[in-house]
Amino acid sequence: MMKRYLMVAALAAVLAGCGSNVKLDPPIQGSGADATATQGAGAGAAGAGAGQSTVTQVQAGPAGADAAGPAGVGRVIYFDFDSFTVKPEYQGLVDQHARFLQGNRGRSVAVEGHTDERGSREYNLALGQKRAEAVRRALTLVGATDAQIEAVSFGEEKPAVSGSSEDAYSQNRRVEIRYR
Repeated sequence: MMKRYLMVAALAAVLAGCGSNVKLDPPIQGSGADATATQGAGAGAAGAGAGQSTVTQVQAGPAGADAAGPAGVGRVIYFDFDSFTVKPEYQGLVDQHARFLQGNRGRSVAVEGHTDERGSREYNLALGQKRAEAVRRALTLVGATDAQIEAVSFGEEKPAVSGSSEDAYSQNRRVEIRYR
């Protein structure tokens, strides 16, 4: 019995030593002193009265996150059929993105490879990955770091346009640069 008492006392002492006085959540508004304290804290910062929220809205999603790249620079690189070679006409675009990343080491991008619908699913995923990796390599050669770039493939799963014409195919054979 005495042994059990000592174990409980030791456990209580250990748990008491692990406590913290840091409050992680604000008190819930209600009645009494908690409501008064919360209203007083919120009123000074945002001019809020009783029952008003001081939460600021944040725009989330691709539009808000993707707007952080270099202004006025395209973000899509197109490829020839069954190819993962970056065409010389896109080298200037790649250079501008690489220089932006070099000057903004805290920024990162997802380089997303896509294909047209021709070929098997597995083949198109592999080709999309090769296209994304080719753009990733081109970005790192100019000054971006590997840590800033994630190369992913969507294969034929996210077409830019639908259709089975050569025009539709050419618009779907692409890599998109998306800032995070």
